Amino acid sequence: MTEPTPDAWRRLDDYLTETLVGHDDALEAAVAAQETAGLPAIEVAPVNGKLLNLLARISGARRVLEIGTLGAYSTIWMARGIPDDGRIVTVEAEPVNAGVARANLDRAGVGEKVEILIGRAADVLPGLEGGEPFDLVFIDADKESNTIYLDWAARLGRPGTVVVVDNIGRGGEVANPATENPQVIGTQRGLELLARDPRFDATALQTLDRKGWDGVAIALVV
Repeated sequence: MTEPTPDAWRRLDDYLTETLVGHDDALEAAVAAQETAGLPAIEVAPVNGKLLNLLARISGARRVLEIGTLGAYSTIWMARGIPDDGRIVTVEAEPVNAGVARANLDRAGVGEKVEILIGRAADVLPGLEGGEPFDLVFIDADKESNTIYLDWAARLGRPGTVVVVDNIGRGGEVANPATENPQVIGTQRGLELLARDPRFDATALQTLDRKGWDGVAIALVV
């Protein structure tokens, strides 16, 4: 059996991407534009983007909330998974990132489905209360605030809303009870909330892909 070395899992990720995802000009252009603008290369891997697309379709989502837009790579994937009259609200703290995201969304032909709200998500999310509930929530922002974002996911969702939290493995460090890394601690607190909060039923999977050793949590609002 091949050992799961970085070279081995990247080779497998390349195989799965080529076999099940393939190439897409708009998505690859979005990543290129992000790199040109100097944004960090922290967008989801292609296989994870396809997972978000499938979850949107499986859940029949019409309204999606994304916390953390970056260059809109994941946003494009989800926008393609909702109906023509569906809507994504995505929250981005950095105006420069939001500008890159807007151009990428429009180039991909899904711009009319997506509203970008600029600001700290903890400040922006309360303004969404009282509106139509979201069917799918994707959390991929500062990990220190995961408990805040999960609370809002439940409050802005409904029974049956699917919630996805990215980057929960943290290279295995999330299992370290003595960690002093605030991002890891924030991730741990988010997972603990999913475990104890009666509003959620959740699981998590560790992942190995081109982004390294990490993981994703998937929850249902109950």
